[in-house]
Amino acid sequence: MEKSIPVIILRGGGDLASGVALRLHRTGIKVVITELLQPLVVRRLVAFASAVYEGEISVEGIAAALVSDMDEAIRAFDSDQIPLFVDPDCDVRHAAGLDVRAIVDARMIKKAPELGMDSAPLMIGLGPGFVAGENCHVVIETNRGHFLGRAIWEGAPQPNTGVPGSVASHSAKRVLRAPIDGVLRTLKELGIRVKHGDAIAEVGGQPILAPFDGILRGLVHDGLAVHKGMKVGDVDPRDDPSYARLVSEKSLAIAGGVLEALLTRPEMRQTLWN
Repeated sequence: MEKSIPVIILRGGGDLASGVALRLHRTGIKVVITELLQPLVVRRLVAFASAVYEGEISVEGIAAALVSDMDEAIRAFDSDQIPLFVDPDCDVRHAAGLDVRAIVDARMIKKAPELGMDSAPLMIGLGPGFVAGENCHVVIETNRGHFLGRAIWEGAPQPNTGVPGSVASHSAKRVLRAPIDGVLRTLKELGIRVKHGDAIAEVGGQPILAPFDGILRGLVHDGLAVHKGMKVGDVDPRDDPSYARLVSEKSLAIAGGVLEALLTRPEMRQTLWN
């Protein structure tokens, strides 16, 4: 019987999760991503979740490929790609041929997870909803500030503030939200410059306008059902289109916390690169 492949499973492939996947992959750790059938990912150019729609996507030179079974996943590994399953319940953790060393819940759902601490040797949670010692072994702080990226082995991270982080002095204003319930239609391409008042998308004929001049950094996939007030996009006031294609400093800080949490365990250091 062939030896099982040691992997880290990432639940979620959004921009924060993708920063984690990127850093783990670059260190030689094999990563598997699980996602929803229609992920509501905003920063699509730097989110491996986009592979659900595109079949394959590269983020900073690292590719993720949508797969449907273990044979395809192994081919992805052999091609130095990250396999991504549409698997909301994370059933792949039971797949023959995988030695799941840890599960990182990076969905940012801001509530207690449905999987218990016994689901993997090490359960790592990102942000609010996780309490180390209760529903995960370790939680990584995701709130911007002095504690961002810290690994917390006992207790909870800072609570959800509900306020987006500030970018060039813009916080809540930079986030685009759905004006009504309905189906979103995109009108602009990601990564382009937009002017104040430009129609970026529409829902039910109601436009979503650029709040200021900047770069369209994020926008959910065309044709998705959205609800009133839901975050659907992001305009970056910094005049640098490359930022739309680069993983953020927040993502990389969180990824550093995940890597620290993994490598504090001697058994991880001994098995992850086997």
